[in-house]
Formats: sequence, structure tokens, C-alpha cells
Amino acid sequence: MERKTPLYETHLRYGGKMVPFGGYLLPVQYQGVIAEHMAVRTACGLFDVSHMCEFLCEGPRALENLNWLLTNDFSGMRDGQARYSPLCNETGGVVDDLLVYKEADNRYLIVANASNREKDFAWMQQHRIGGCTLTDLSDQIAQLALQGPRAQAILEKLTDPAGIPTRYYTASFHRPVDGVDCMISRTGYTGEDGFELYFAPHQAPRLWDALLEAGKAEGLVPCGLGARDTLRLEAGMPLYGHELTEEITPLEAGLGFFVKMSKEDFIGKAALLAQGEPTRRRVGLKVTGRGIVREHQTVYCGGEPIGETTSGTHCPFLGCAVAMALLPAGQAEVGTAVEADVRGRRVAAEIVPLPFYKRGQTAL
Repeated sequence: MERKTPLYETHLRYGGKMVPFGGYLLPVQYQGVIAEHMAVRTACGLFDVSHMCEFLCEGPRALENLNWLLTNDFSGMRDGQARYSPLCNETGGVVDDLLVYKEADNRYLIVANASNREKDFAWMQQHRIGGCTLTDLSDQIAQLALQGPRAQAILEKLTDPAGIPTRYYTASFHRPVDGVDCMISRTGYTGEDGFELYFAPHQAPRLWDALLEAGKAEGLVPCGLGARDTLRLEAGMPLYGHELTEEITPLEAGLGFFVKMSKEDFIGKAALLAQGEPTRRRVGLKVTGRGIVREHQTVYCGGEPIGETTSGTHCPFLGCAVAMALLPAGQAEVGTAVEADVRGRRVAAEIVPLPFYKRGQTAL
């Protein structure tokens, strides 16, 4: 049975269309995916992301454990800084992709994908090297994402602007937002500026209403999973289960920046070294023919099958259909003409650079 976030009844009150996702019942849309997508690109959108899970890693060897479990390097982090990282298995595949916040020396908050909560926690417990404890705080934390160019203006109506983090991938702890004690993080999954707020679950309905009221004049709208997916895809961001799986390495997925091979060791390092240069790469496809390319559709080049799409949709802001795919490295050059099989019909596309959209961009 799917869980409900603390905002389940609030979503119904606002007209959210509820669907199962990651073990939870969440709104897929309110007024429509396109309208919500465009609101985030031009004004602001509010998302319930309370289904995400949070683990606390603390103890004298917390940093050592993070550097062993994850591919990124967490040495030298400042309090309040956040870093993204894949979590790999022994063969170099991706168990999950995570966000890690340093709260203080020997104390880190890990944010993971909802559908991987039990798997991730068990994996980290099984593979930690001692000197730290892991605690699953997921049921004690709710999360809202305020995303879009008007996010800062809206948040400033409910909190002291001096307490809002100014740099991307940083956070402020114990800041009151409309009187609710929050961690304010300047992060997001939309390609826009914005914030993610972490706080006690019982405060979720109050804070949701307060943000929407404060954002009325700024064009703020409630948003669902549909727009969250089209926004992240338009911004070229990988999604676990699509561009990242236990059979896809972070190097194949184009996440080499977050894999620090210079570290002494981490789970999966030996396998990645043994594999050498990736033989396939995640690429962007702009559809030039008629049709919308979705996931798991065969990609052809010169009439021969060469790979498969991992995600695809029509991007409302860019006004065109795009997809991401895993293709052989030797056939992944920008400008290469390919085709995708859409229900037995070949649809023309072209390999283009990722991301499809960058903040302030108006066309692909």
C-alpha cells in the first residue's frame, strides 16, 4: 500500500490528481503539466517532495565512511555546503544518486530517492566501515521545493533575507519560514534557481498554504510530478531508473565530474578502473521528425540499431521533442543523424549537446 505525505489532504483540496509514485500517493498535476512547467520557467512553482528520504550519518568517522560509500569527495566541505554523488555497487553500477549536506563536523544529512529508501539504507549499513551511525530520518522530515525565477522574491516575504543561502548547493539551518523551523537549501531538480525546504511534517500544510499565499502576486502555482519530470528532462538531468541504474555506470551517464578517481578508494572504483574509457555515453537527442520519443525505444544509425532511449518527452518551454539515450561512444558525436523506433515507425532525430535547456535560454 502506498504511503501518503503530510500534504495528501492538502493536494486533494487544491485539486491535485493523485497517482502512485515511489511508494507514495502524489499529485501528477493540478492545472496541467504544460501550464505548471511554464510557470516554473517564467515565474515559480511549488512541489511536494516529502517522499524523498533522509539519512543522518554522524560520528568520528562519518567523513571516512562517506568517502568510501560514495564516488564524490566530501573532504574540505564547509558547514552548510551540499555535494551531489552517485552511490555505486562493486561493478561500478549506480545504486542511487544522492545529495549530501554537511551540518557540522562529523554530522551529514544524506537525501536519497524515495523508491530506494530501504535499499539505500540497507546498502550503506552493510558497507559502512564503522565509527559512525546511520539513522533513517525520513518519517521525521517533510520537504517542499520552491522553484523558478521568482522563488527568492517569494521566500523573502516569509523569512529574513539574510538567512537565505546565496550560493547554489548551500544551505542554512534552523531558519524560520513563516514561523516554521526550516533548513533552506538552494538546490533543485528543474534547471531553475530555487530552494528546497526541510522541516517537521506536521508543519507541511501550514507552510504550503503560506507559500502559495505569499506567491500569488509572483505567479506561483502548485506543481505535480508531471512538470517535475518534463522540467528535469528539459534541463538534461538524469533520473534514477532511467539514465542511472545498477547496470549503468556514472561515467557512462556523463557524471564523471562526481566520480573522484583520485580518492584512495571507494566502492566501485576498481571496477571503473578495469572498465577503462566508457564504451557508451548518455547523449541528448532533438527530434527533427514528427513524433515524440519516449523511453526504451531503439535508436538506429545508418539503418542499424545502436542503442536505446532512457527518457523522452515534448519540452513545453523549448517547444520541441527531446530524448536522452545511451549510445556507443563512437557513434555519439553531436550532429549525428539517428532515428528512434516509435511504435514501429522510424522518427528522425539529431544528437545535440546536453543540457537541452540552460537558465535564460529560449531555444534549443
